[in-house]
Amino acid sequence: MLGIVYRDLKPENVLVRSDGHIMLTDFDLSLKCDDSTSKAQIISDQNPPLSAPRNDYLVDHPPFTSSSCILPNCIVPAVSCFHPKRKRKKKTAHQGGPEFVAEPIDVRSMSFVGTHEYLAPEIVSGEGHGSPVDWWTLGIFIFELFYGVTPFRGVDHELTLANIVARALEFPKEPAMPAAAKDLIQQLLIKDPARRLGSTKGASAIKHHPFFQGVNWALLRCTPPPFVAPTL
Repeated sequence: MLGIVYRDLKPENVLVRSDGHIMLTDFDLSLKCDDSTSKAQIISDQNPPLSAPRNDYLVDHPPFTSSSCILPNCIVPAVSCFHPKRKRKKKTAHQGGPEFVAEPIDVRSMSFVGTHEYLAPEIVSGEGHGSPVDWWTLGIFIFELFYGVTPFRGVDHELTLANIVARALEFPKEPAMPAAAKDLIQQLLIKDPARRLGSTKGASAIKHHPFFQGVNWALLRCTPPPFVAPTL
């Protein structure tokens, strides 16, 4: 919502707080967009994008270090965000309706920045890139969480970059991966940024993927995570 393309998602840049929630660090490679490329939009399947009122979303944000951003002041809900107790009817089809998109989907940069194994193809090829590079790195990140390695790693940086651009995505036989997780990774690691999941609707499209079924995003920061590491 602040118009930032992060560009350096990787395990060592994800911090786990004492309450079990996570946050990102190391923003030195981030791209801060100007106001013309970071307007929040409300879009739907039937209507063209509409700019959201700037007074509601983009003006007078609280400081980034405020407690409301890092540790929200709210009551833990009785229904967990991760394991809802009430059974819901399966949706037979995607229900249309307005979608809120806050990502800077129109920004472009020609910079060659990032960690080699996580670079998106459009960065490697030098054709210019925007916010979809963050969704590519999310796909690489999830792949590494499952398998312990990144999917396009080569014997050296040069071969790694060549694999990112030209080699097809392959999944190891072990360990077995849930179908929804595999589909999510495949959609995030589409080499064409225009077809990549999240390229037009940002995080909203990814949150609706079956892999995240049952996650209550609105209350996510107010519920205990599935695992909280013991304090030393």
